[in-house]
Amino acid sequence: MNGNLAQGTQAETRARFGRNAAVALWAVLPRPWLWWPALAAIARLSRRHWWRRPPFLPLPGSAYWHFRMVTAFGGSAGSDALTSADIVAYLQWCRRSRPPRG
Repeated sequence: MNGNLAQGTQAETRARFGRNAAVALWAVLPRPWLWWPALAAIARLSRRHWWRRPPFLPLPGSAYWHFRMVTAFGGSAGSDALTSADIVAYLQWCRRSRPPRG
C-alpha cells in the first residue's frame, strides 16, 4: 500500500511539474529578452549530470523543485501556485541582478 501511495505522490508531482513547465514555456516564448535568463535559470536549477539519467532533460529533482515551490509560495505549494507573472518577474529579477559581461 505504501508503494501505491508513493507512486500516486510521484505521479502527482510529475503532473504538477509538467503544468509548471508549460506555464514557464508560455510565459517565456513571447518574450525573447527573457530567453537567455531562462536558459541560465534552467542551468542553475537542473540536476547534476542530468544527461546520465532518464528522462535525459535538464530538469530539477522533484524534491528540490518542491523545496523551491514551498520556499517561494509557502504551505504545500499546490498545483495552482505558479503563474506566468511569477515566471516573468523571477526572470526579470535574474536579468537585473546579473551585470552584463564585458
